[in-house]
Order: sequence, then C-alpha cells, then structure tokens
Amino acid sequence: MSSPVSVRIHDLWPSVGAAMGVDGLVDVVGLPQARGYVLFLVDGLGEANLRANAEHAPFLTGLHSVPEVRSNIPSTTVTSLTSLGTGVTPGQHGVAGYTVRVPETGERLNSIAWDKPLDPRAWQSHPMVLERMARQGVAAAAVNEARFQGSGLTQCSQRDIPYHGVTSSWERHDVLLDLAEADGRPAVYAYESNLDHTGHKHGCTSPEWRDELRRIDTDLARLRADLPDDVRLLVTADHGMIDLPREGRFDVDEHPRLLDGVELIAGEARFRHVHTAEPEQVAARWRELLGDRAEVRLRAECEDWFGPLDPAVAGRFGDVVVAALGDFAVFSSREFAREMEMAGFHGSTSDAETRIPLLIG
Repeated sequence: MSSPVSVRIHDLWPSVGAAMGVDGLVDVVGLPQARGYVLFLVDGLGEANLRANAEHAPFLTGLHSVPEVRSNIPSTTVTSLTSLGTGVTPGQHGVAGYTVRVPETGERLNSIAWDKPLDPRAWQSHPMVLERMARQGVAAAAVNEARFQGSGLTQCSQRDIPYHGVTSSWERHDVLLDLAEADGRPAVYAYESNLDHTGHKHGCTSPEWRDELRRIDTDLARLRADLPDDVRLLVTADHGMIDLPREGRFDVDEHPRLLDGVELIAGEARFRHVHTAEPEQVAARWRELLGDRAEVRLRAECEDWFGPLDPAVAGRFGDVVVAALGDFAVFSSREFAREMEMAGFHGSTSDAETRIPLLIG
C-alpha cells in the first residue's frame, strides 16, 4: 500500500472504485483490493488533531495510515463533502464555502442551511462517483443522519444512491453491518458529525472534544470487529481544526476602510470570499492592514487552491480571497455574529486544517 504525495479528498472514492474493480476509475492511493469498502468520515478530525490525542484513540492511531492526504481548499465541510462525492475539485463543482455568493442575485447562500430557493442539482451539476460505481453493479449507499436526508448539501454531495437515515450511532452500526454483509460488492459512505460540533463549541483541545473522540474510537473499533473480513474500513475526515484565541479575532466592521468598495463578504472566519467590482484596490487595502496575518489573493491567483475554475461557477468565489494565517481570523460582528461565539475553527490553508487522516482497517 503506497501513496503519492498529497492525495486529495476528491481522489478517495475513485481509488476505492478502482480497488473494487470498477472500470474507468484510478486508484491514486494504493488501496488493497477488497469485495467492499465502508468509507467512514469523521467531521473535523484532522491528522494533527488525531496524532495529538493518540492516547484517546488507540484503535484509530493503530491503523495503517496513508501519508500526506489533504482536504481541498477551503478546508470546510460543504466543500470537502462535495469534492469527496463528485471526485472533482472546488473550482469545478462550485460549492465554494460555508457561505457563498449567488452571482445571479448577489445574495449570500448558507450551504448547510440552504436558505435560498436554489435547486441543488442545478447549483452542483456533477454526478456522484458512487452513482457511477452503482451503474457497474456496486451496491453503493450512504448512511447518515436522518435529518440530513434531502437537504441541499446532501443533494450536492450524496445524491442518486440509496440513503439510509439513522438517529443514533447504534442504529448506524447495525445498518452498516446489514449493507456490508449483503451479497454483492458494497461501497458505503458513513458520516459522523458530533466531533466537529463539539470542536466548534468547546474547542478541539477541550475535555469535551477528547471525550467525543474516545466515543468515536470505540464505535469504530467495534465496527471493524463486526464487519466481514472481505470488507475494508476506511476512516477519513473533511478537515482539521484549530482553537482561536480571543486576541486573534479581527472584526472587519471596526475597520470601515476595508469595506470600501466591498459588495459582499462570504466564506467563514478563517477563509473569506470578498466580492467587489474593484478587486485590485480592495486587495491592496486588505494586504496593507492585515500584513502577515493573512494571505490575500485575487481570484485568478487561486488555481493551486481551488483547481481550474469553471466559468459557470467562478463568480461564487471571491474577487478577493483572504486566507487567515496563524492564530488569526476575520470576523464580522454584524454579518456573522454566531461565529464570534465559537471556539474551534477551520477553512484556511494550514497543515492543521488541511491534513486529514486516511486510515485503513
């Protein structure tokens, strides 16, 4: 089992499909051949977060680890889950961040709440890798929280395969076993959200976060023990997380000069999309004031972050993009008051946020 440098999250399902013998897909990870796979994503479990808490996750840290696996940028759930599901980069699928500008209206969409009347299938038109696998006889399925079934994000990232909505980790365990033990070639996606929620509320260095990690480690050890031997377990994440001190919280509303010429701010605190008709001037002002606390780029300078931009979705990405560095983030107390209350954050380009585990059991 070998891996090239810097596998990305959009490489994972194509690699699984190739390891299961699906035509037309390429295994860039180097996965073992198997009758089936369960790909289990733990939201918010970065590689650095996991290794710093190895004593709380003995099962996970004892698994074979594929090195240098990363999320896409921005390192945030909506972008990563869509990249995972579609097998393409953010610049192609256009799910550009937690909040994102709708170019046709100038409004701001919350990609989790899906609070605008947009058709998710039109917004994100790329098909699912699992749906492609299903057309070749793979028993593809998603096992996720029942409350997410039919949501805008689910339709962007997990559509056109059977969706098994569950309400507890015990129910998820039983459904995963039923799917894995059935005849045929199972490829099953499973999702765990609680670690990320705990990190946002209490921080990823908190006792509450470590308690949640211990519970997940126990659940996954039991899952591996109960799965058939010819079905492999892959554990990964969508991003890592950092805790942000109060002194690193920059409120853009206290600096009106930065808002001159700005039509809309989107994204999240660690990774802002700034929309403006004056990108060069706005970028210059932000660079001058933020200095080495952030990397400020024009949209055209971001191909190494987003991949090549499809013109059909390019307007969702900021004319100016602000990636926070170190213990720093850009807030807006008027526009994003809820973020001011959070402890843990992600979204930017640091190793802590972009490196994700890929564990083979």
